[in-house]
Amino acid sequence: MKYQRFEDLPVWRAAIELGRQVYALTEDPAFKSRYSLRDQIERAAVSVSNNIAEGFERGTNPELLTFLYIARGSTGEVRSMLCLLEGMEQFRNLESEMLNLRAKAESISKQLGAWARSLQDSDLKGRRYVNEKARQTSERARGREEFLAKLEDFRKSGGKWDQQY
Repeated sequence: MKYQRFEDLPVWRAAIELGRQVYALTEDPAFKSRYSLRDQIERAAVSVSNNIAEGFERGTNPELLTFLYIARGSTGEVRSMLCLLEGMEQFRNLESEMLNLRAKAESISKQLGAWARSLQDSDLKGRRYVNEKARQTSERARGREEFLAKLEDFRKSGGKWDQQY
């Protein structure tokens, strides 16, 4: 597994930045009397990074998939809220910030979708199921593949052993 901590995941970092930018947006005076709108978009934005983190920490691919789709749903909620706000006169001065946030949320959604597809296509069950025996089996398989690749290169070179081997 490439990442050992959710804090190292680029998509999680992007989601944290989305949350920070949403909070910066809702500091605008236009949100002062719109408590429910402010609260809803802030909660949706925070939900993205939290669900990525929770799914990652669960240690199984089925649970991770569930939380990735919840996080992806939250990005959709952020985008929907931004579309609503863009149509309201008192938020017109924030149009550029909202367009940037929509683009960021859409990018995160695409990343989450690609990650989910890769997990769905994988035979791995998740970190929780990886023990020493599974690690050794994987390392042996990887070593076997490397050996076979070198053997094929040797065959293609007409049987001449190159110094790199």
